[in-house]
Amino acid sequence: MIAIAAAELGDKTQISILLLSSKTKKHLHLLLGAVLAFAIVDGLAILAGTWITTVIPFDYLKIISAIVFIIIGIFMLISKDGEEKETKQKNPFFAAFLLIMLTEWGDKTQIAAAIFATQYNGIFVFFGTMTALTILTLIAIFFGKIIITRLNKKIINKIAGIVFIILGLAFFIL
Repeated sequence: MIAIAAAELGDKTQISILLLSSKTKKHLHLLLGAVLAFAIVDGLAILAGTWITTVIPFDYLKIISAIVFIIIGIFMLISKDGEEKETKQKNPFFAAFLLIMLTEWGDKTQIAAAIFATQYNGIFVFFGTMTALTILTLIAIFFGKIIITRLNKKIINKIAGIVFIILGLAFFIL
């Protein structure tokens, strides 16, 4: 659990959840979407060991993640103030679920969980992984709630868009 938490701390996923939580009041839906996606992605990794990275080349996984982050960033940057209400009506459960499902494949925490599952009882690895990821997601949501009360929503939206684009570009570079 500690190794997974250390690997995930400050990761793109946590930053994404923090930014998404600053754009909604439905934090429980956001949490549930994220946890369900983590359960699927990491659960499959634990079941399959490192099989996923042999089926889908890691470079493709990075490219898909990069494109998803850049597209989200661009949409955040081009959204206007009048669209803010529309953004709040969107489903944060689906947003978190989709974001994690599309970007977590091949992530270091998924690979770490798969490796631990080859050495330890998969059920314990799954529960440890899910505990760590849930706690970190709760922390990200908490800080997102604080940010939204202290900063202008336009500024948050622009910063979030820029951060998503930078993360996407980093996938292409690294």
